[in-house]
Amino acid sequence: MNQGSGREAAVPAVPRPALSEWTRGRTLGLKTFSGGVHPPTFKNLTEGIEITAAALPERVVIPLGQSLGAPAEPCVSIGDEVKVGQKIGEAAGFVSVPVHASIAGKVAAIGRFPHPVGGERPAIVIEGDGTDEWHESVCPRENAGELTPDEIRDIIREAGIVGLGGAAFPTHVKLSPPESKPIDTVILNGAECEPWLTADHRLMVERPTEILEGLRLIMRVLGCDRGFVGIEENKPDAIEAMRAAVSDGSGIQVEGLRVKYPQGAEKQLIDAVTRRRVPSGGLPMDVGAVVQNVGTAYAVHQACYLGRPLVERVATFTGTPLAKPGNLSVRIGTLVSGLVDELGGITGDVGKIISGGPMMGIAQFTLDVPVIKGMSGMLLFAPGEIDDAPPEPCLRCGHCVDACPMKLVPTTIEKYVMADMIDEAVAIGLQDCMECGSCAYVCPSKRQLVHYFKYGKYIASERRKAEVTEATKDEEK
Repeated sequence: MNQGSGREAAVPAVPRPALSEWTRGRTLGLKTFSGGVHPPTFKNLTEGIEITAAALPERVVIPLGQSLGAPAEPCVSIGDEVKVGQKIGEAAGFVSVPVHASIAGKVAAIGRFPHPVGGERPAIVIEGDGTDEWHESVCPRENAGELTPDEIRDIIREAGIVGLGGAAFPTHVKLSPPESKPIDTVILNGAECEPWLTADHRLMVERPTEILEGLRLIMRVLGCDRGFVGIEENKPDAIEAMRAAVSDGSGIQVEGLRVKYPQGAEKQLIDAVTRRRVPSGGLPMDVGAVVQNVGTAYAVHQACYLGRPLVERVATFTGTPLAKPGNLSVRIGTLVSGLVDELGGITGDVGKIISGGPMMGIAQFTLDVPVIKGMSGMLLFAPGEIDDAPPEPCLRCGHCVDACPMKLVPTTIEKYVMADMIDEAVAIGLQDCMECGSCAYVCPSKRQLVHYFKYGKYIASERRKAEVTEATKDEEK
């Protein structure tokens, strides 16, 4: 099995269309952004399959770190009895979220276990008792429609909700902009532009009312009365379902978008829907906008109306080696290996396993990793389905420049990083790269561009830390 972790290697080896097809989208008149690519979507395996509740796992491994920011700190001990929804890890700061038990049972271990973002990380293991008994703190709220902005934000924080599109940024932090950055627009990302993934698609088709109720709660927190749901045109049933669920006078619009990657990226989605452009080095709040995933809005509804913390999510499990691909509602901490068995197991050889989408996902060395809050799917590829050709010298064709949605010059940034000219790379936009992989996808020389961008960012970060440390020492002298 190929155990590489390169994102460029995750691109399916299929014939690629002319560059004009990548950049213009399919249908005139639909909203979109400049740049980007149009890889084959491969969504047909699961886009018509309804969400199914996965079997209750006998054992879960719940990582304490499942989001950006500090990992949670254990608040239970080995041997403790826990119930579903009970807090087992306290947030370790403002940019941190708690974690909760996803099954009822006994805490069997607290230690380091394989994590889907790489390596081993602290986690709590619970052995289930089969009762699926929920903690007494989990109960519906009759007054959810009357909650104040502060109350909603507190509920979101205590529920451990993070961005479910993959970034896993703590939602309560995103909903706490400074007073100097007023928000007038909330956009729900229903684009799901990564190939293969269909979890958001099915969620919009099957649970549109709950998603929109979650959006209204988010709008209330931010004090704005304008909301959008952006959905790519290859999901007509989702567009229809969401539009049918929108009530008159709600201030919410459902926008059809061109099918183009990375249409769901925050800055590109804001550009497509509002024509506002986030400045270099800036954040969506700089243009009065906040973007959340449709799955996040659904989780907000569950927390505020039903009192449920984030202990379950919908994810896509697909790929040609998988016997029965599908969209599952899965308890956090469930091992992927068990879910694969539940879906009929693997038929034939597996060449690569990727957590997330093929463009930005992370290659896995084992299926014995737990489902985490930010896991939108798990993809299995047969040998030969992944383009693993070695890189060749740059041809200076400029395809990467045309494809870059951030309007960068990827090859020049790559050369600066390779030459250890990190300051120069930063000066021409290294930090603006969102690692979408569009440049690597169109590159005929298979340059491993994203690898160098990630490395360059790491070196820049380490040097900044060293400078701060040195400055602190000088002040103390």
